[in-house]
Amino acid sequence: MSEAEATTSQQRTRRGGILGFLRDLLVILVVAFLVSFLLKTFLVRSFFIPSESMENTLQIDDRILVNQLVPDLIDVQRGDIVVFKDPGGWLYPRGSEPPRGFERVLQSIGLAADTSNEYVVKRVIGVGGDRVECCDAQGRVMVNGVPIDEPYIVQPAGEERASAIDFDVTVPEGSLWVMGDNRYQSKDSRYNQDQPGKGFVPEEEVVGRAFVLNWPLNRFTWLGTPEGTFTGVDAAKEN
Repeated sequence: MSEAEATTSQQRTRRGGILGFLRDLLVILVVAFLVSFLLKTFLVRSFFIPSESMENTLQIDDRILVNQLVPDLIDVQRGDIVVFKDPGGWLYPRGSEPPRGFERVLQSIGLAADTSNEYVVKRVIGVGGDRVECCDAQGRVMVNGVPIDEPYIVQPAGEERASAIDFDVTVPEGSLWVMGDNRYQSKDSRYNQDQPGKGFVPEEEVVGRAFVLNWPLNRFTWLGTPEGTFTGVDAAKEN
């Protein structure tokens, strides 16, 4: 092989290597986008926290991942932090701009947190058939007559009640009673009893259960219910 032919062969090899790399990169990106889209559609979805109602568990601008198998395949449990569509009248109008351009594309395939104004994040306190009331002599919420100890709630200095207002409700089957962890700064079930849904959240409106706080990284944590919070509640419901 002549020197010219060898040079031409090397150039073809380099071009082939570059084209092969670009082709493989394109395939990887397409697969990644497809997997992300499928995850967002069927399994996991990302949301951001717009308000202080779930402090200190969740803070403004935190990002959470939500398991969308709840409640369709996995039952909602007391203590779950759930994301649900506004049943009507829960949310104050916000002036945020809808996502545009590349951000909108990333949201649609699940690579960016959903920043729309139609979702609410709260903690489940009562499920279908539960009687939820406030408060006992120590200021605790009661579920089926059992006082629950809630280490996650935030109360202003000097306040000892888990709720500033009294309530006594029985949750309809297929619905939820939800409250924010920041009890005195949360427009939750208590404050929506004058709405058509009487403060209850239909399970069909639940997008899923938040299972991890994934951003910012220095606050990364798994989300769940402190052990023992609802001990005895099921047994009391059966009696």
